[in-house]
Amino acid sequence: MSWFLPALAMVLIIEGLGPLLFPNKWRNYLQKLSQQPSNELRRIGGVLVIMGALLLLFFA
Repeated sequence: MSWFLPALAMVLIIEGLGPLLFPNKWRNYLQKLSQQPSNELRRIGGVLVIMGALLLLFFA
């Protein structure tokens, strides 16, 4: 469990780079994302969760 906080910190750093470096592009991206159907967002989220879990199992 000692890996959780460093992993969370890395996620926050990576997620913060977009709005920090490219705020206008980030805003446009979020507007386009908000117009996607819920099923599409759910599918994307599911794929990301599965990929993250597989990477965690592979590297941990």
